[in-house]
Amino acid sequence: MTFNIESEILLEVKNLKTFFYTSDGVVKAVDGVSFILHKGETLGIVGESGCGKSVTAFSIMKLIEPPGKIESGEIFFEGYDILKLNEKELQKVRGNKISIIFQNPTSYLNPVFTCGEQIDEAITAHQKTSRKKAKKKTIELIKQVGITDAEQRYNDYPHQLSGGQQQRIMIAMALANEPKILIADEPTTALDVTIQTQILGLINEMKKKYEMSVILITHDMGVVAETCDNVAVMYASEIVEYGSVNEIFNNPKHPYTIALLESIPKLSEKKERLPVIEGSVPNPINYPKGCHFSPRCKLADEKCKTDTPPKIDISESHFANCFKIN
Repeated sequence: MTFNIESEILLEVKNLKTFFYTSDGVVKAVDGVSFILHKGETLGIVGESGCGKSVTAFSIMKLIEPPGKIESGEIFFEGYDILKLNEKELQKVRGNKISIIFQNPTSYLNPVFTCGEQIDEAITAHQKTSRKKAKKKTIELIKQVGITDAEQRYNDYPHQLSGGQQQRIMIAMALANEPKILIADEPTTALDVTIQTQILGLINEMKKKYEMSVILITHDMGVVAETCDNVAVMYASEIVEYGSVNEIFNNPKHPYTIALLESIPKLSEKKERLPVIEGSVPNPINYPKGCHFSPRCKLADEKCKTDTPPKIDISESHFANCFKIN
């Protein structure tokens, strides 16, 4: 699906900057990120670990805690700036209109409460309903996310479930109030390939059922190709390329995007070794001057190492920040 400028904008992030103030220095985790999420869209945010993807998600939810701080920017949703809401106003948004699925359910499911109780709480926190009605809806949600014996699982504790089942409980919790936006932060990281496919299929199925928009955060370009409409490629706290899935996969422009795509295994090609991106993501306390990718880029010259690359519009919906775009 391609979204044009007439499509309804649901979320707009403008020049978001989120820094962490540590004893070693200032970590610029997100530095000037901007993007738009349309109604009904799945936007993929892709990049290596340490590029700022998860911090972007937590900033949208305003879940950044000290020593972190959202320095500046705007996040518009339904006509207001989320960053200007107080805690009471935020409670009406978090888990209600915007929900998040975290990448490690064992870290976010409370081990001393049953799975059912935790989903119940997500419902009663935002809806005026009885415990009996909340339980009934919870059991229905557990069924919807593909867990058998829903009544039994309602009474189970998280440790009694497999990793895939725990992630499904997290999805049920996120869907409890039929949010307009679902943020999925690396939702399949700790799962085997078969379960990964099932979870991604479930998210897509629930997206259609509840008419949600989805922000899918991942490091896997194969997942992006299967599930997303548009893609934001992040590197070292910045979006370096943005476009539709077709544009990114068929006409990538930034050297980092090209390198990510080249590292995907292809069944049609037999290679002893896959191409790799030499080096690693730079230390966010001390980013290199100029283009942050220049130390790892085969095309980089002296200008790349000293000057900030310009934003180049390839099409109305596709841009990249690079000096080397033809």
